[in-house]
Amino acid sequence: MQKKVNFIGGADISFNKFSETVYAGIVVLRYPSMELHAHSLVISQSKFPYLPGLLSFREIPALLEAWEQLDLKPDVVMVDGHGIAHPRRLGIATHFGLVTGYPTLGCAKKVLTGSYVEPHSSKGSTVPLMDGKEQIGIAFRTKDKVKPMIISPGNLLDFKDAESLVLYSISGYRLPEPTRQAHLFVNRLRREEIRPGVVHYPWKQGKLF
Repeated sequence: MQKKVNFIGGADISFNKFSETVYAGIVVLRYPSMELHAHSLVISQSKFPYLPGLLSFREIPALLEAWEQLDLKPDVVMVDGHGIAHPRRLGIATHFGLVTGYPTLGCAKKVLTGSYVEPHSSKGSTVPLMDGKEQIGIAFRTKDKVKPMIISPGNLLDFKDAESLVLYSISGYRLPEPTRQAHLFVNRLRREEIRPGVVHYPWKQGKLF
């Protein structure tokens, strides 16, 4: 990635299979300190049916609403989901990156397609995720002795970029900080603890969770 990263985004979506309501959130963190700069939250309605393998078409409108609310767009966005580690090479991270024109990477909790040899049990260990002879992602151990995260480029990034961004975003949890923060905010939105909209945090506010 040629552009210097000063702000990194984290994006997450939550919904029930049989509900039209979609909860979406994007956090903007200063990089590499991971101090919270802003969050943008949306509650939206989707008419697109729940179809495995095509979930990004259900999710993308709400995520784009959250994106448009942000005054400052992050230099790169880490999405809770897949990039090219997808049967059609078009996971939510790739879809979002193509629509916005921004660099993106996917950071998923499980494999959607492909296979890998188990990496070493220590934090930071990685192995390629392969689909036949094609590398489509990285199995990345983000914490000692926990199940690896599945990392894949989404848009305008390569494997080296994606791995480096994740490496500098892990902070003692299985989820890297950008998607972890986005996940927490979206869950608070679902529980009606916070409202939709944008909130900006003053410099040195730091992490909230």
